Amino acid sequence: MIHLRSLTIKPKQSQDEFPFNIPIIRSLDGINFTNEITFLVGENGSGKSTLLEAIACAVGSITVGAESINSDPTLEATRQLANQFKLTWSKRTRKGFFMRSEDFFGYVKRISQMKQELEDDLERVDREYKDRSLLTQGLAKMAYAGQLSSLKNSYGEGLDNHSHGESYFTLFKERFVPGGLYLLDEPEAPLSPMRQLSFITMLNEMIKLNAQFIIATHSPIIMAYPNATILSFDGDRIENIAYDDLEHVQITRSFLSNPDQFLRHLLSD
Repeated sequence: MIHLRSLTIKPKQSQDEFPFNIPIIRSLDGINFTNEITFLVGENGSGKSTLLEAIACAVGSITVGAESINSDPTLEATRQLANQFKLTWSKRTRKGFFMRSEDFFGYVKRISQMKQELEDDLERVDREYKDRSLLTQGLAKMAYAGQLSSLKNSYGEGLDNHSHGESYFTLFKERFVPGGLYLLDEPEAPLSPMRQLSFITMLNEMIKLNAQFIIATHSPIIMAYPNATILSFDGDRIENIAYDDLEHVQITRSFLSNPDQFLRHLLSD
């Protein structure tokens, strides 16, 4: 389901400061979201991540990280851009989240801290209630034990006990819920090609459950999702582009078809 239908931007007050001085942002007057999955594609520095962050701020997304979307100091400039947005919804949703790859480490740390605090609380109850009845001890520990059991059911012994890619994928499986709006910045970063294919399957399952995704990515695998909208940030304006016309795709195909030729050229003296 397409929850967020469009955004329009008011005339910029100043074009001299970041992020208003990014050419693609300077030329932006609005975007229509006509697909359950929209990919934002472009070179580093093109403005795709900045725009995604601003959408997250305008939406008021939950963040997967230590900071709130309204207090994260790294988003101060993009909050100024978000203030210029007007959003149009078909159905406003509070479900979903915003995630940058770097936020994942904060999330892992937070889950680890929660687990440690619950284990500490259980040890404290054991000390303080050691002379009480087993029933009283059980009642005192019930809330802490329940929360700890829930964490372990979701994440096992902890996300930090898995490889980066495995724990990243586990986070998606646990946090994706039906009817959400998901704003993801380069989710492919820790994922192997096989995991990226699994991620596409997960996207498809969530689309069937009325989710919407806006994803900034460099991955030719992920952006191959059938019939997705692909917006290119590599020109003066944001433009719709076909998958086969993407430079990412063309270069990857050319390299894989003849890597020796590419490497001879790149590594020649």
